[in-house]
Amino acid sequence: MAAAAAATAGPLGALQAGGTRLVAACCTRLGLGLGLPGFATSLRVGPVICARGWTRAAVGAAPRRGYSSEVKAEDELRLRYLEEENRGIVVLGINRAYAKNALSKNLVKMLSKAVDALKSDKKVRTIIIRSEVPGIFCAGADLKERVKMHSSEVGPFVSKARAVINEIGGTQRLPRAIGMSLAKELIFSARVLDGHEAKAIGLISHVLEQNQEGDAAYKKALDLAQEFLPQGPVAMRVAKLAINQGMEVDLVTGLAIEEACYAQTIPTKDRLEGLLAFKEKRPPRYKGE
Repeated sequence: MAAAAAATAGPLGALQAGGTRLVAACCTRLGLGLGLPGFATSLRVGPVICARGWTRAAVGAAPRRGYSSEVKAEDELRLRYLEEENRGIVVLGINRAYAKNALSKNLVKMLSKAVDALKSDKKVRTIIIRSEVPGIFCAGADLKERVKMHSSEVGPFVSKARAVINEIGGTQRLPRAIGMSLAKELIFSARVLDGHEAKAIGLISHVLEQNQEGDAAYKKALDLAQEFLPQGPVAMRVAKLAINQGMEVDLVTGLAIEEACYAQTIPTKDRLEGLLAFKEKRPPRYKGE
């Protein structure tokens, strides 16, 4: 399970942040309202991928994991650096099977720590966030944990989750993604959409038939990440920033943001390398400088 999303963009002045792209993938059904969409779409998503058909017949011999509570806290998030042709891609695997990967205080803390470390690593180009639990991506907030929280803890926890997942919030991000009327309909009804319905309204980018291994969405996310790798880190960073910031303002202001972002690329070595590679008819060798 996986989905593709751009990393958190800071203010216009913070253009020197790492050029990392976040990629996440979700398989099977998407629970809308304040569950999965708050997670998947709040990453300022590029492509989000959904693999359909997670049934016993579809997964074949794939092992069925029990929803045990014995998973150690430190194993709830697994970080893996890919190598060889996938060097520069990092996979964050969520592994809270017994809670359907719901966002707990511990998981949010681990995600925050991991993302903070990866953002400052210039060798990291793309992050894939996937589930390591068959049939589940993320059930949203851990309500069993939430009910035990003191009211004074809830606000700080939600703020921490927002900081990690970039302005999480179904009432604000969903209308921007699919329009106000449809967003109200989905939020007020707490309706659950399948992959094709989610794609039809523009909530996700790809819907795939599940494969025997149960990782069709992850493989699609990996394919997308491989497409991102050859592109110039500087250009990708400012393009992402221009899109993210531009979507929050009017067109005239958005064009000004785009111009300011492009200005950041002019003195870079990568821009000159791109021009030289075009002239010499060879693939460019970008260094993010």
